[in-house]
Amino acid sequence: MQAQTLIDAIEALAPVNLAWERDVVGLQLGRADQSIDRVMTTLDVRPEVVQEAIDKDVDFIFSHHPLMFHPARTLDLSRPQNQMYADLLRHNIVVYSAHTNLDAAVGGMNDWLAEALQIQNPRPLIPNADGKSGLGRIGQLEQPKTVRTYAQALKDLFNVAAVRVIGPDLERSIQTVAVIGGDGGDHYRQAQQAGADVLVTADLYYHIGHDVIADDFTVIDPDHHMEAIVKAKMVEQIQIWQHAYGWELNAVFLSAMNTDPYQYLV
Repeated sequence: MQAQTLIDAIEALAPVNLAWERDVVGLQLGRADQSIDRVMTTLDVRPEVVQEAIDKDVDFIFSHHPLMFHPARTLDLSRPQNQMYADLLRHNIVVYSAHTNLDAAVGGMNDWLAEALQIQNPRPLIPNADGKSGLGRIGQLEQPKTVRTYAQALKDLFNVAAVRVIGPDLERSIQTVAVIGGDGGDHYRQAQQAGADVLVTADLYYHIGHDVIADDFTVIDPDHHMEAIVKAKMVEQIQIWQHAYGWELNAVFLSAMNTDPYQYLV
């Protein structure tokens, strides 16, 4: 099958018009008319991920985070990032990314996170005009929990060494939970105004943390890498499409690489 067939299905799930204006989504590298047989999913496209793809004869990489956040100013191959692009081209590996469009999509990133966080009846935190898609999700836990208990559960869920908790009281009871995959700290006031007791998001800025506490709110930051849930979820979704449409793919699997750049000494 051609890469375009898979791309069409991805864009039906996560329409590109849902992406933020400055986001770089869609076909990142390669040709949409290339034949593909082995698909690998990843959160990030890093040199170690590309080497894994080469070793496993992958010809299509789906990533959540775009291949290029910053344009290459030169193609000096002594730079590992540029060598990675050259390796992808040399081995005819197509790279496609769905980022903020997948975040906002119905049945996309934030719905997957809401399910993992046991948020019931989630709805968009900041809805688009259609009322169904939009930034983040908000809903209820089945039973109230303390901030401490819930944060510990998230630490275990996302398999991280530590979570950051920003808030005035670890023993406070919470039940209404909002989640924004990735960097959503700028939107904590919308979560609070929407009735959330806590916002789960990543990369909270230091001074915004002070504002959170001053506003008597709570944010739990389990690391941006929480979005690695995309790897298994997209494998599952592609396999559903493969069965439904009779696609002739030999293999669909997730990357075994952990691309979290952080290490925690605790």
